[in-house]
Amino acid sequence: MATHKIKCWSEPFNEVMSGKKKFEYRLNDRNYEVGDYLYLQEWNPKSKSYTGRSIKKCVTSILTSGFGLPEGYCVMSLSEGWLL
Repeated sequence: MATHKIKCWSEPFNEVMSGKKKFEYRLNDRNYEVGDYLYLQEWNPKSKSYTGRSIKKCVTSILTSGFGLPEGYCVMSLSEGWLL
């Protein structure tokens, strides 16, 4: 189980924060696994700096192939709290 610190632009960050967005689409360059945590840090691309807001989500499932998913990318389902 690992925690991955990840930049997240404001629009998708707000969607995750509100609970409307329950997934993350990413290049799988960190070998994400079920049970890992994503520590999403809001990033402002105009100022090229972090805003100071962050949220931590648990990866509950991962899709790494099929359904038109490009090679090397993944879709991760996210949830609150701990994975038991």
